[in-house]
Amino acid sequence: MNLVDLAEQNYEMFGEITTIIFNDKEYTNVELFKSANKLANGLMKLGVKPQDKVLVMLMNSPDVIISYQGILRAGGIIIPVVFLLGEKEVAHILKNSEAVAIITSSAFMEKVKIAKEGIDTLKHVIIVEDEDIPGTIKYSELLAENSDERPDVDIKEDDLAVILYTAGTTGVPKGVMLTHKNLYTNAQSGAKTGERAPEEIGLHVLPLSHSYGLTVMNAGWLFPNKNVLMPWFDLEGACKLIEKYKVTGFSGVPAMYAMMLNSPEVDKYDLSSLNECGSGSAPLPVEVLKAFEEKFNVAILEGYGLSEAAPVVSTHYRGRKRKPGSIGQAIPGVEVKIVDENDNEVPVGELGELIVKGPNISPGYYKLPEETSKTFKNGWLYTGDMAKIDEDEYLYIVERKKDLIIRGGFNIVPRDVDEVLHLHPAVIDAAVIGIPDPVMGEEIKAYVVLKEGETVTEEEIIQHCQEHLAKYKTPKVVEFLDALPRNPIGKIMRKELRELHAKTNE
Repeated sequence: MNLVDLAEQNYEMFGEITTIIFNDKEYTNVELFKSANKLANGLMKLGVKPQDKVLVMLMNSPDVIISYQGILRAGGIIIPVVFLLGEKEVAHILKNSEAVAIITSSAFMEKVKIAKEGIDTLKHVIIVEDEDIPGTIKYSELLAENSDERPDVDIKEDDLAVILYTAGTTGVPKGVMLTHKNLYTNAQSGAKTGERAPEEIGLHVLPLSHSYGLTVMNAGWLFPNKNVLMPWFDLEGACKLIEKYKVTGFSGVPAMYAMMLNSPEVDKYDLSSLNECGSGSAPLPVEVLKAFEEKFNVAILEGYGLSEAAPVVSTHYRGRKRKPGSIGQAIPGVEVKIVDENDNEVPVGELGELIVKGPNISPGYYKLPEETSKTFKNGWLYTGDMAKIDEDEYLYIVERKKDLIIRGGFNIVPRDVDEVLHLHPAVIDAAVIGIPDPVMGEEIKAYVVLKEGETVTEEEIIQHCQEHLAKYKTPKVVEFLDALPRNPIGKIMRKELRELHAKTNE
């Protein structure tokens, strides 16, 4: 089994069906596979060999799905890149991965030209538009000039399928290696947590260049459902598509749910077809979850994953009890433990580091053996996330190890304070960090975003926290921002907040 076989199971199980709707045009599974075969044959004619890397930097479209499948059918390795990355990050990824080709858009050519300077391994730049740009190849011509028969390429389950570069929150982006087996077993296991009725219609709002979006796409091959694909999430566009196509659910990130909950624009649309959504990538504040479910009468199934786990580790299963604040239970085939600093498993309810084992676990970081040995030990992935587990085996992520605040010897979990800040009626977004303090070691600083038209003072925010938290957990400083820094998938970048504080307090 490999990711090509996984996709083609869709046709074997359901026949030719509409799989994707994009810009009001329908695409069947057969159309996508034939186009992918044409691209694969075209790439092979260009000299792309098995296990060569091909970078894809595009906004969501059927071309991304075709490109991924085309690269895999040629035996290659996909390097997905979020188009929002800067030239330096793209250059690092091109150089580190030794990609031989890039599939991109003319809109990103200036970035590509700068990023590829001095990189000899990059031989081909393929653009999806029919534009004559010197030094590029037209994607459409590769498809038009080649056979739609699947190439005869031997793809083994342990071959690398994808190298996902981390968003760089801890420094230079690292390439997470993922095999075909990692990805197809994760898709299959995730699909087992809840069957979908054939009439359900999904909205794909996540970037296909991110591990979360990638796995939603892979799991989608196991069901006969239509999925409406957005180029990139925007609130009004999503609402229009939900209303038009009677979308029944989508997988999103907390920032999307907060936007939907707090925007008056949403009330213009009929979203009553929605019945269930998924949330991941970052912790979903319980206050947002409860308010969203109450307003829209929609259940949110929160889960957890990371690129190194291909990516899903746990989720709330359909038909099982939901526990707000929990990330659910481990998916089938995945083993989890909560351990102390000496790798001893801690009792139920106690805090420790979450470690994960299963067929979905990455073989390591590309060309980084030392980093690999620190994170992957004896078959276990050490996530760096502090967590606890209850008597029903529901997991609760408390915080990243590196984000814990130590004030006067007391460990303070940022999420505990974040949750209280979200309770304030004027607050739309908030996050806390630890800042240096000569007496306490660290103090707590809150960054707060207010709802439009609201005004609140620093003293009022601190008073609010004192009413809900122990005094030692109350922020000492509050700073108001127009928006919190987030990565392309919506995760708060506390590292950037720490850098912002350092810069403004030099």
